Parts: sequence; structure tokens; C-alpha cells
Amino acid sequence: MKSVCFIVQNPYEIDIRVRRKAEALVAAGYSVDAIALRSARSTEKEFTLNGVKVYTISLGKMRGSLGRYFFEYVAFFVIASLKLASLMRKRHYVAVDINTLPDFLVFAGWYARWKGAKLVLDMHEITPEFFMSKYGVSEKHWLVRLSALLERISFRYADQVLTINEPIQRLLESRGLDRKKSTIIMNAADDVIFASETRPVEKGSAFVMMYHGTLTKIYGLDIAIEALAVARKDIPNAEFWILGDGPERRGLEELSDRLGISKSVKFIGRVPPQEIPNWLKQCDVGVLATRSDVFLDYSFSNKLSEYIIMDKAVISSRLRTIHHYFSDNAFAFFEPNRSTSLAEQMVRVYRDPALRERLVVRAKQEYAPISWSVMKERYLELMNRLSGVACGVTTGAPADDPRLAQLADVK
Repeated sequence: MKSVCFIVQNPYEIDIRVRRKAEALVAAGYSVDAIALRSARSTEKEFTLNGVKVYTISLGKMRGSLGRYFFEYVAFFVIASLKLASLMRKRHYVAVDINTLPDFLVFAGWYARWKGAKLVLDMHEITPEFFMSKYGVSEKHWLVRLSALLERISFRYADQVLTINEPIQRLLESRGLDRKKSTIIMNAADDVIFASETRPVEKGSAFVMMYHGTLTKIYGLDIAIEALAVARKDIPNAEFWILGDGPERRGLEELSDRLGISKSVKFIGRVPPQEIPNWLKQCDVGVLATRSDVFLDYSFSNKLSEYIIMDKAVISSRLRTIHHYFSDNAFAFFEPNRSTSLAEQMVRVYRDPALRERLVVRAKQEYAPISWSVMKERYLELMNRLSGVACGVTTGAPADDPRLAQLADVK
């Protein structure tokens, strides 16, 4: 049995992208381990989750200052390097899937690479743009220039590079990434898990718009609440349900109070991942009010695919990457950072139920080539090739699935 190891500086159980890849490999017959941060709520040094053996590192994830970022990145790098070297002597991995940030984490695989394992660098983020957005600096700032250098050195060291969408792929190619050694694996929800939700739901008379995820400034929930205050003049039964928690919650609750719509904005709190599909069934529209900047314009929220799978119309910021994959006939786009534009789209989709149905149908059509069932096959094909496994033994869509031909427009 071929063995693969994952490295991620995040608690494994909450990193959905890493879990999807790892569990796909388990289902395809691989033995899979993972080296990850220990959750703040856990004391387990080791545990097994859906067939994946997870080794945890107790380090914390406080972040904030640049110095704290540097300390956490370097500390995790050193510990993960030693742990991987120790495991490699016993497990003889054929590949190590290393997930950013930081980009230089790929060098933690030096010993495994020396012993013959292939290194796959999954670039979850674009670090230079991340720092430009977080610290409000220009591309000429020393931190941005250093991160661009480390990015380039890192993807050159890797045997294969995974990117998360076509616009980011093109950006990295402009900075030296070899397209021949890179593969796009989109962030998408597991179709099977979400589509299997069959519990009946009794929906009330309210027109429910919903967001689920972390409550941070970048996701523009304040913009959505301000938009709701305007839209309620035309949608008296409108409600905005917010699932999740985060540093912005108190400020958002205070904003709702100031605008006089606290009864229409419902803060549900944290919801277990397995419960998300049932909550989504209770809404009419999904709202993604993500702000726009040099970093966020390249983002592609995993929530998009969840709304689409659950047959919900989506109101979204017109961000570069999202609009690259979805047309105006698939989503109700509004101009980023503008609550009045979002309010107009709220009223528009409320007044026209037929429009909501058309958006759902078209979104599903445009989503099909980048769904997880397709991305999974692409990932498994790559890992089979790297590990010397004959192609065509993966699960899911067959090799001649017509959807795979559509990927020519995405890759």
C-alpha cells in the first residue's frame, strides 16, 4: 500500500481542503498520515479521523504581529521537519502534500525528498498579496518583495505545485511558476456530503438570506447588514441569518442595533460542519459580501459551491476570480464594498422568484466543470502518477466522463 503524508499549519480537523484530499486518497487505497497543529480544544497528540492518522503539534495560532507570524512559521517548520523525517524512516512515503502558508514550509520535506518522496506544494494563498492586504503596504515594501522571493524559491523546489484557481495560476506563472509542473485544484464542497442531506425542513414565511463562516472584516458582513437596513423597505419580511463566530461579532450586533434591525439579523453562532446542509435548506438566498482588494479579488469562497449544490441563488461581490468562473446569468453580482448595490440585488432577487430559479440552474451548469467530483479525479490522477500507480483506478467519475473535457477551459 502506498503511503502519503500531509503537512498543514492548521488543525487538521477544521481544514476542509486538506481533509478532502486526504480522505480521497484513503478511499482510493492509500495509507495517509498528517502532521498538523493541535486544536486549542484538544489534548490529543495523535488521533485517527476517517482513516487518516493525524500527528499534532502543540504550538498555538495567535498571529497578529509580524513577529508572532515569524515565530509560529519557523517553530512549526522546525518541528514538522523533524517529525516528517522520523515518520519517513518508518513509512517510506511516496509523496508529501505540503500546504501553505507559509510557502517555505515545502522545505520541511527535504529529508523525505532525499529519500525519494515527491513533494507537492499546495499554495492555498498568494503570500505577497496577503501581506499587502493585511498590512496595507505596496508591492515595493521589503516584506512583500521577500515573500515573493520565498514564493518563487518554494514552488521551484517542489516537484508539483497545486494552485486554487485560474487567475492565481496566471499570476504565479507571471512570477516564474512552470505551468507544466502545476495543477489547478479548485476549492469546492464535497457534492456527495451536501447532496445527501434529506431531512425535511419546515420553512417559515420570512425571506431568509444567509451567510455561514468566520465573522471577520474581510467578509463584509457589515456591508450586508447595512444593505439589509435599506432593502427592508421593500422586503418587510427579510431576515439575515449569520452562522458562525469571530472577532467581528460584537461589532456586527451593535451595528444591527444602531440601524434598528436587530430583530431581522439573527446570529446563530457556531454550527457543526455536518449541520450546515440542513441550515442551508432553510434559506432563500446565500449572500457573500466579501470586500475587494489586491488579495481578496483572487479569492473563491468554498461557500459558493455549497449554495450551488443546495440549489440556492447567490448574491456575490463581483470579485475577479468569482466572475472568471460565473457569469451574470449565474449569480446576482453587486459592486464590492457598496451596500447600496447589494441592497438593490437583495430586492431584485426577492421580487422575482423565477429569476432565483434561473440563477440556480445556470450556476449549476457553470459549476459542473469545477465541482469536487471533477477536482478529486484530477488530484487522484496526479498523485497516482507521482506514486507510480496505474491511472484509471480512482473512484468517482470514469476516465471518459464528458465533464473532464470541459476542464480545458479551466486548467
